[in-house]
Amino acid sequence: MEVGKKLQKLREEKKMSMYRLTQITGVSGHHIKGIENGTRQPTIETLNRLVSALGSSLSEIFNDDTEYTYLNERERSLIENFRTLSEEKADALLNLSDVLKK
Repeated sequence: MEVGKKLQKLREEKKMSMYRLTQITGVSGHHIKGIENGTRQPTIETLNRLVSALGSSLSEIFNDDTEYTYLNERERSLIENFRTLSEEKADALLNLSDVLKK
């Protein structure tokens, strides 16, 4: 899927109007529409402003997987914390999450 289509899909999933996205990012609606339609190529800086406003990241936009996961702040925090744990603590946390899930 093209970057513009991914951006549009993300915006629609977040139920954010193009107008609201322009207000948050300062990127014109005409430019956003062109990006989503594939007629304009954004700079990395512009694309980063857009995806950040949508609660996503550049890595998720450029991910070629067919399924996309957009993490909220709590989920991102959990993953960031998990990555700092030792193997032993990570295993313990996974076991705890399995117990809590039941």
